[in-house]
Amino acid sequence: MEAVIGLLLMLLGVSHGVETYCDGRINGAQCYGALGGTVVLRLMDSTSEIHIYQWVKNKTVILNGRKNLILSNLLVKRSSFAPSDATFRINNLSRTDDGEYTLIVYNSKGRQLDPLILQLNIQAPVPSVLLVSECLSQGEMRVSCSSEGGDSPQYSWTLDGHTLTDAQFLSGNKDSNIITLRQDVSGQLVCSVSNHVSRVSKEETISTCGFIFIDCISNGTHISQWVFEANNTLCIESTPAPTLTTEGKEPGITVLTISTKPPTASTMITETEASSVGKESNIIMSIKLSTH
Repeated sequence: MEAVIGLLLMLLGVSHGVETYCDGRINGAQCYGALGGTVVLRLMDSTSEIHIYQWVKNKTVILNGRKNLILSNLLVKRSSFAPSDATFRINNLSRTDDGEYTLIVYNSKGRQLDPLILQLNIQAPVPSVLLVSECLSQGEMRVSCSSEGGDSPQYSWTLDGHTLTDAQFLSGNKDSNIITLRQDVSGQLVCSVSNHVSRVSKEETISTCGFIFIDCISNGTHISQWVFEANNTLCIESTPAPTLTTEGKEPGITVLTISTKPPTASTMITETEASSVGKESNIIMSIKLSTH
């Protein structure tokens, strides 16, 4: 019960001072007012040339007048009407103000002209937005956006000032309140929640969940997937095996070159064949290191 009362007070606090405007001179106009706020309705160009006019809801005459004279106003305690521009201002809007209104006009001969119908919709504004993000098992990011109150909330998303594209979604879309983003999506994410009388946004800087995409052939197997970078053991480039070359630059000298990359380095080992006695040989070896 306390939570309900708290939410009601919060909504009233948000609604206070919210003012909307609607041109009711077009038949079938859809107008919106904020719960607890103010709506300004333009009913006619002016009343100076209007013999008799009545603004009616459910057969109840809300406003009755003749030219610039206001004969009655059922909402006089929280409204005002200006005959000069025929604007009707209603304050402290409640749910009971929601409904269909009809403007009935009579000319000087007592003939009724075509009525004008206006639909007034009362909505509670969106007071605040809650944005929650979490990393999933494969590096995707799920983000939920919720409004704490407000009637008929509509959701929209932007990333770094641009509307999210379909290519950035794994599930959901730009109008969903819960979305799943691909592994490589990062930046300034903004969720906006709106209805006809309010708009509230919440932003959060999101980064990748530590996953990288690998694409390689390992032991004859093609690997193409997202992996957690810190624990990755796939597609890691191994150190190449030493390369052995033989170059006969001088008689009696064999040159062995061992190379690793990177950095480039080689070791040259020179063997000088000494004199031998019979089938036995004595070898004197000298080693020289060099870098290329």
